[in-house]
Amino acid sequence: MKRIDKIYNYIKERSENTSMDELREVGGFSAQEIGEDLDILRNNASKELNELCRMGKLIKIKGRPVLYFHRKSIESLIQKKIPEELLEVDSINKILGKGEIKEEKSPFHYLIGAENSLKNQIEQAKAAILYPPNGLHTLIVGQTGVGKTLFANMMYNYARYIDRLPKDAPFVVFNCADYYNNPQLLLSHVFGYIKGAFTGADTEKQGLVEKANGGILFLDEIHRLPPEGQEMLFYFMDTGTYNKLGETERKRRANVFIIGATTEDPTSALLKTFIRRIPITITIPNFDERPMEDKVDIIKHLLSNEAHRVNKPIKITSEAVKALIGSTSYGNIGQLKSNIQLICAQGFLNSINTDNYIEIDFKTLPNNIKSGLISMGAKRKESEELWRIMPSDIVITPQGYKELIEEDPYEPPFNLYKIIEDKASILKEEGMDDENINKFITTDINVHIRCFYDKFKNDGKNRERILKIVDDHILKFSEEVQKLAEKRLNKKFNDRFLYALSLHLSAFFNRMNKKTELKYTNVDSIIKDNPMEYKVAVEVKSMIEERYKVKVPKVEVIYLTLLLNSIQDTGNTGRVGIIVATHGSSTASSMVGVVQKLLEEENVEAIDMPLEISPKEILEEMTQKVKEIDRGKGVLILVDMGSLTGFGSIISEKTGIKIKTIDMVSTPIVLEAVRKSNIFDMDLESVYNSLKDFKGYSNKIQEKSKSSDGVIVTLCTTGEGAALKLKKLVEDIVTNVSEKPVNIIPIGIKNMKEDLEKISEDFPILATVGAVNPEIEAPFISLESLINGEGEKIIKNIIRGNKEETETEKEQNVVVRELCEDSLKQFLTYLNPEKIISVLIRFVSVLEKVMEKEFSNSMKIRIILHVACALERMVIKDGLEYKYDKEKLDKDKLIKVKSACAIFKESINLELTEDEIYYIVEMFM
Repeated sequence: MKRIDKIYNYIKERSENTSMDELREVGGFSAQEIGEDLDILRNNASKELNELCRMGKLIKIKGRPVLYFHRKSIESLIQKKIPEELLEVDSINKILGKGEIKEEKSPFHYLIGAENSLKNQIEQAKAAILYPPNGLHTLIVGQTGVGKTLFANMMYNYARYIDRLPKDAPFVVFNCADYYNNPQLLLSHVFGYIKGAFTGADTEKQGLVEKANGGILFLDEIHRLPPEGQEMLFYFMDTGTYNKLGETERKRRANVFIIGATTEDPTSALLKTFIRRIPITITIPNFDERPMEDKVDIIKHLLSNEAHRVNKPIKITSEAVKALIGSTSYGNIGQLKSNIQLICAQGFLNSINTDNYIEIDFKTLPNNIKSGLISMGAKRKESEELWRIMPSDIVITPQGYKELIEEDPYEPPFNLYKIIEDKASILKEEGMDDENINKFITTDINVHIRCFYDKFKNDGKNRERILKIVDDHILKFSEEVQKLAEKRLNKKFNDRFLYALSLHLSAFFNRMNKKTELKYTNVDSIIKDNPMEYKVAVEVKSMIEERYKVKVPKVEVIYLTLLLNSIQDTGNTGRVGIIVATHGSSTASSMVGVVQKLLEEENVEAIDMPLEISPKEILEEMTQKVKEIDRGKGVLILVDMGSLTGFGSIISEKTGIKIKTIDMVSTPIVLEAVRKSNIFDMDLESVYNSLKDFKGYSNKIQEKSKSSDGVIVTLCTTGEGAALKLKKLVEDIVTNVSEKPVNIIPIGIKNMKEDLEKISEDFPILATVGAVNPEIEAPFISLESLINGEGEKIIKNIIRGNKEETETEKEQNVVVRELCEDSLKQFLTYLNPEKIISVLIRFVSVLEKVMEKEFSNSMKIRIILHVACALERMVIKDGLEYKYDKEKLDKDKLIKVKSACAIFKESINLELTEDEIYYIVEMFM
């Protein structure tokens, strides 16, 4: 018999033998009591009891301790049916005394921020649901992990709460991304199909629209609907009629309230005709945009969930809370939930032999979360606000947690605490000591949590940028190849592999169109040296031929083999850490102080060694500093003399951290080390090699470097196609910064070392750009950094001679310009993209000045594309109407945007309407 069945039969039997008076007295049965009687761990008993509650078989009575009772036995005692949605009560007397209970508060009441950051959104949602006769279709917009699915669930619950929908109304959820590669299959899911509609359609199938009749259809990632799907859907919205795939007439009817969700800008991702059918757009703010009170409450709620699952209180320090908030970036609340589950699992492992509580403090946090404290430290107002709200540590108890959503996609399908408990028990029996058990299971925790949340980590901004260079179908196909290669080769590939493969395939299809082939020699050695990679490349060849109906020559398979072998996962590492250690009471601190003041960087630390302190004490301090400053790329130790020169190898052996040491330290050496680590993002070996013979910033050296013509090398699989695209992009960046020509040389990754050596004999290599880090002294700029904007900054610093100069108007962001220009060619019909782009970039520049803020690349792209479409609407006299409360717009921002918009009247004789300007202002709120 399964454990859950054993527990259910036990509680059912005891409940059936309990009278009304006994029930009032005992109130139910606890997990502790049940666990002892059945010889089951309390945590395991608690897990199964909660599952039985969710199944509707038990009622949970909240309190200390939490109690459980058989649902049907209570119904038998009170002679009334308990509402199905009632899973838990504060007291057993609420059921015994009053019978049926109705929820007093609106479902929206339980959303964090209901009276603050989400107040307007909730009012919009209520208006959409209440609008006669059947409500207004709604679009929920927000980044990955902000809570769009939860908000849609709350809308559904509210509609039932106010009796707009019956209690048993369907709530059908569908993610349009699941079938994005197959529009016909996607449409067949949404609308269904008839027998014989296509090969394999042996029976008629019900679609989502039919299933959702009388309720709500929630379409997540709705921007993935193909144009024909959007057209069919808006026709259904207009008429209430639809047809299944294979039918010619729309005779079927359904009454469905549609909620869509998207991470994209609706105006650029959806058809205009489709957007017009969805009158309500609700934007959910990012975690970073939420007020501090909301952030703390969200953390408390997520901790409460974990305390409830493990049935132990959780104590967390205020510093740890600060680090959690600061480390939440790309994934919003979804990422925060992942981080909290990770640290709670680690805390549970540390407290597995105690019955008290799980303790989480700053010291126990992983490095990537610890770094959040630095991010928060830079936000002074937020830090002060946090200390006001939460001046000391907090304790979260297992009681009081309210489950807001029945099926949470961010809830792992496994019980992590059970995995930890079971594995710890097995390892203990095998004789492993506590320290090694902790290390072993910590790795396991990371694997389980990271693997589950990887599917939610979607850096949409970088994805948008690569899509400006390659077609969407190629990127999608590359993702399939990446999954296959990871499975076959049993290793992880990072985004660099994905981008490199996408560029290579794009270049391959261009060669096929032009009927040109690559030439390659020494094929046999490639196959012999990389048999596993070659086998996968052959499989990929078959995939390409089947998908694209083309013949792939053998030489392309060789290049795929090289690509699979060349690009490994570098992990999510930071910059090289730098420690300056010298004799004397303040020598090292003085040098580091100068560098931090000049470069404002955080990855450099000082250790002063007064003569009276023993080397052993300094070694201990330096070891601790190395552990703290390491971000995965190793540590460079800069020392003056004596025993300090030998500490690096001792610390490396003790900690496993890669360390290099340079003696005879000076302020120029520290400056150069930090500059190369941060501005040029060089690895440890490259920084070390470049500093070994560094003699300072003498005039002779500077003059020599100025007179030498340097080159930038672009690296790709073949040196053709993709490398040439990179060459063009880098040339545009260089031309934009300097009138002095810089030679850009594309090469392939085969014979890369030899080619680079030949080039360096004739010219100094200023930088390498591409898919593979050649690990030479020059800075390496990866495809990821070039796409996200960091790489462009590095190239500009190199070309300027690394001087701190203000960017002139000529030195506009080339990547932003090129990506936007490509997009505008698709979006605009009446305006000339090549001419309008300059005006739009000037507009963004003016906007940055009046708002006294530098926008990110993604924000610039978003503004440019939105405003371009707005100007096009002015040309055809079809401007948007602002339907929301104008009084809530920031007056100061409104004035600034209006002043910046004057540029359009001066340049192209177009004026944006007040309503269009309101929408631009909304982008900054």
